[in-house]
Amino acid sequence: MARQSKRGRDAGTGRFVTIKEAKRRPKTTVIETIKVGRTKKRK
Repeated sequence: MARQSKRGRDAGTGRFVTIKEAKRRPKTTVIETIKVGRTKKRK
């Protein structure tokens, strides 16, 4: 089952920002929910 992670993103530049900053600037940022899958084991 895939886990979910929330990320903040600046709508103008596309750069990631913290969730705290995204909540502070709701007009110019978006909080996205991203599915996080398992990482493959390396040999």
